Amino acid sequence: MRVHPYGGGSVPDMRVITWNVNSIRARLPRVRELLDAHRPDVVCVQETKVGDDTFPRTALGEHGYRAVAVSEGRWNGVALLVPEAAAVTEVVTQLPGAPDPAEARWVEAVIDGVRVASVYVPNGRDRAHPMFAAKLRFLEAMHDHLDGVDAPLVVAGDMNIAPEDRDVWDVAQAGLTTHITDEERDRLAALVSLGLEDAYRAVHPDGEGFTWWDYRMGAFRRGWGMRIDLALVGGGLSVSSCEVDTRFRRVNAAGDKPSDHAPVVVEFELAGE
Repeated sequence: MRVHPYGGGSVPDMRVITWNVNSIRARLPRVRELLDAHRPDVVCVQETKVGDDTFPRTALGEHGYRAVAVSEGRWNGVALLVPEAAAVTEVVTQLPGAPDPAEARWVEAVIDGVRVASVYVPNGRDRAHPMFAAKLRFLEAMHDHLDGVDAPLVVAGDMNIAPEDRDVWDVAQAGLTTHITDEERDRLAALVSLGLEDAYRAVHPDGEGFTWWDYRMGAFRRGWGMRIDLALVGGGLSVSSCEVDTRFRRVNAAGDKPSDHAPVVVEFELAGE
């Protein structure tokens, strides 16, 4: 039985965190803090924005973690951070059927018996932009890849979709041309229909749960956010907790600038436990 990092009592069978770090090198001090504060079993990381040769593996090793990473250089990049002792098998470093296989947007592995995927869905930019069609194709590729998976499963990351209007601080004022369209939401709903569950909504049916705030105009302070970082859970996993750790959206005591996303911390029990 693991010891809870805040002391006292037993802990769930697995703790998974998803976080768009917006550059793992720029955010490395905060990643270190996250690992020490939560001692997660897996961290699904997006927008690492480094090449494989500059991924901070040594620094992670100082905290007892290693990385299964797919790097692209200055853009995109995804990773799974796992404890050194974790059993990692069946690594997949590219989403089959993705519209641009060269983009580093998907990595998955079976970690201690649970299949975990870290995903960075394309932004889409604008409905008239070619990237919007690519975003829809990417979501369809996710559906096709996961269809038929009959095992404990967590798909977590920056989905770049607000599932419902209540997942945006103010739809009328936000001026969004993506993230809230029927096309995107329909494809997200198709993923959920595979037997997956939105972990946050499973435990907070009426909560706000924003995970992203623009750097501009004091958006975080004003509560102008969106819930676009999701953890979809299935295969007999039972969500026991899901929280957005907004401490990591604030400047820390050392003055390190945060990502514009906050990490989502999910805890769940394995089937039969």
